[in-house]
Amino acid sequence: MKSSSRVLPLGVLTALMLSQVCSGIKWLALSHTPASLHINQTQHCKQLHGMVSSQAQLCRSNLELMQTIIQAAREVKKTCQKTFADMRWNCSSIDIPVDAQKYRPDLDRGTREAAFVYALSAATIGHTIARACTSGDLRLCSCGPVPAEIPEPGYRWGGCADNLHYGLIMGSKFSDAPMKMKRSGSHANKLMHLHNSEVGRQVLRESVVMKCKCHGVSGSCSIRTCWKGLQDLREIAMDLKTKYLSATKVVHRPMGTRKQLVPKDIDIRPVRDNELVYLQSSPDFCTKNEKQGSVGTQGRQCNKTSSGSDSCDLMCCGRGYNAYTEKLVERCHCKYHWCCYVTCKMCERYVERYVCK
Repeated sequence: MKSSSRVLPLGVLTALMLSQVCSGIKWLALSHTPASLHINQTQHCKQLHGMVSSQAQLCRSNLELMQTIIQAAREVKKTCQKTFADMRWNCSSIDIPVDAQKYRPDLDRGTREAAFVYALSAATIGHTIARACTSGDLRLCSCGPVPAEIPEPGYRWGGCADNLHYGLIMGSKFSDAPMKMKRSGSHANKLMHLHNSEVGRQVLRESVVMKCKCHGVSGSCSIRTCWKGLQDLREIAMDLKTKYLSATKVVHRPMGTRKQLVPKDIDIRPVRDNELVYLQSSPDFCTKNEKQGSVGTQGRQCNKTSSGSDSCDLMCCGRGYNAYTEKLVERCHCKYHWCCYVTCKMCERYVERYVCK
């Protein structure tokens, strides 16, 4: 009996190829995981979207960790959009449907926007895991180690430090997994994403600060119990935004026996470990352009009195804006009653809003 072969249509073949070449941040689709799904059985890993095979394996062997990773995916999306709410590119493209094969071009072409999202993703997953160790949400880890240095007089080490070491190890193992696959896109993109992810983790390391709690009679603070903790994620995101604004464009060229990323306009020096890098220039994001991943700024709210990136002049790209009045109903004239409740009146006020034409 003769065997028959069937030629797949081009569209189907392309879809199959795209499903194998998974974006390194496709795991952020975990943010869509229903809150009702509790990952406590290995078959639950099959219900999670956006993971490559090695991430699915990590899920099966670390079920308890997955709830924290899902939380990290939600934090990346929320933090990115909040950090860029005042700019033309507002990170809206990070929120793609779970069945989408890949991200829009602004995050899929090696742009500075992709650089920021990869760095933020790496920092956030490490941050979330480290904090989960501290809060007791993970049985696999506990508080971070007590610092080796001797504290100053009046200070003592105590409390529960954020377990940054564990957060970095498990976070990088999960988030870097797609870039370490054989089919992970071009070598240049892979180098760029791995570099920017490490920049994110470096910013996370540098965010460790000493936090203290006072003890003493009548709040005299005669002695302080201190521990090492991470700054809030919004502060880490702002540090990364500063690096995004000064990111370096690079090219992929031979250096010695192998190809490396080097600054495009200043190729006399290597790429610095603490700078974000990108391969492709971005559009100005003023008008809608599907090929470049720009949704445009039409209909975006702007600030008439601002001189920054959220100003109507910059946000609307000189097209002008429309004004409208919005009625707000708020609690007002609140009074505290002994003991123990508060009563308020409801007040109306009108505010003027501005949206780009």
